[in-house]
Amino acid sequence: MSDYSTVLPHIIVVTTGTAGDLFPFLRLALGLRERGHAVTFLAPAMHEALVHQAGLAFHAMPADPAVLNDPDLWHARRGFGVVWRAMQPGMDAMRAFMAALPPEEPCTMLVHPLVVAHADLCRAERPGIRIVAGFLAPSNLRTVHDLPMLGPFPVPRWMPLTLRRWMWRGVEASAVNPVALPDLNAARRLQGRAPASSYMDTMYGAPDLSVTLFPEWFGARQPDWPSTLVCGDFPLYDPHPGASMAPALVEFMRAGSAPLIVTHGTGNLQAAAFFASALEAAQKLGRRIVFLTPHRAQVPAALPASAFWQDYCPLAALLPGAAALVHHGGIGTTAEAMRAGTPQLIVPMAYDQFDNAARVTALHAGLTLKAGKASARALANALQQLLQSPEVHIGCSAVKARLAAGSDLDGVLESISKTVSKTGKI
Repeated sequence: MSDYSTVLPHIIVVTTGTAGDLFPFLRLALGLRERGHAVTFLAPAMHEALVHQAGLAFHAMPADPAVLNDPDLWHARRGFGVVWRAMQPGMDAMRAFMAALPPEEPCTMLVHPLVVAHADLCRAERPGIRIVAGFLAPSNLRTVHDLPMLGPFPVPRWMPLTLRRWMWRGVEASAVNPVALPDLNAARRLQGRAPASSYMDTMYGAPDLSVTLFPEWFGARQPDWPSTLVCGDFPLYDPHPGASMAPALVEFMRAGSAPLIVTHGTGNLQAAAFFASALEAAQKLGRRIVFLTPHRAQVPAALPASAFWQDYCPLAALLPGAAALVHHGGIGTTAEAMRAGTPQLIVPMAYDQFDNAARVTALHAGLTLKAGKASARALANALQQLLQSPEVHIGCSAVKARLAAGSDLDGVLESISKTVSKTGKI
């Protein structure tokens, strides 16, 4: 632990979303507590047990689980609006929590990218707060340089930078600002502040420090990223590090050839058709299959002897015995598969998933299949190509070796501690 000359500030960690958003910030919170900081964790109420299990002080933010049933939640364009509307009660609760803290207490907010603009509202009401933003995936950061995908659309390498800037402006003007700015600017007016003209400019300009929660070999620093940015690593976190596989799952894994592991995100209640197609694809290939989801109703009701359902199992325990992982492309699942050296077939639906899939494919650690084309036949063909590809075998070994070589997460934690301390410098 570093020796700072002042009392280390209270760090308020704030995240929103599903377990994939929660786990990286839990890992950072525990690391900061080890460095002597008092840490309080704010997250949707459904995550209370996981945060308490980690031994952290927790303050619940209201969240309506009905949002998981919204058909637009996983829509490539409309999903942002669903998430934004769902998180507003939680953001109001966060502002009330920050306002109630002792006024003399130095504090810093370590926040999810979607929370940055609301953290900026807190700072206007409580000057002196420092803001650290943790960006979970490369596509969380706007750039015109390393841009394989813009949402679901591939961006050709030959496309001029001016045209890429025009595309970004169009995305923000049509899909981001109309959703986010009315709420933010209403709050800014009550604070006597001028309205913001760009949500994304606020998200990237407000933090005192930005950190990437992925390594540079996965998403290299770009010249148009925030200047006060530290590049980090995947903060992989397992809520049950000592957990072993359930006996029935162990028996299934040992009973035959290495199975396919299929998951589609902990918060996805719209995966029934996908899981049915995956089962049919596995049967076409003569492959065994494990469905990993907490939502049993999403999995075909009658499973053959070659198929198994499990509500939860640590991927670190399960993937070494798997033939391949079929998933949505969330950054946490993607990183776990790379750490295990497991071939990935990614079927992205929304958010950062398209970009993550493109990067895995570019690293030859997996393949991508469009969600709209994920029929049983297409899944079977893609899986056969994946499993027979020598390039993917080599690529998986390469990314596994990179992750095994060591983590830069300590550097990120040290940078946060220095930045938020009264005497620290970036």
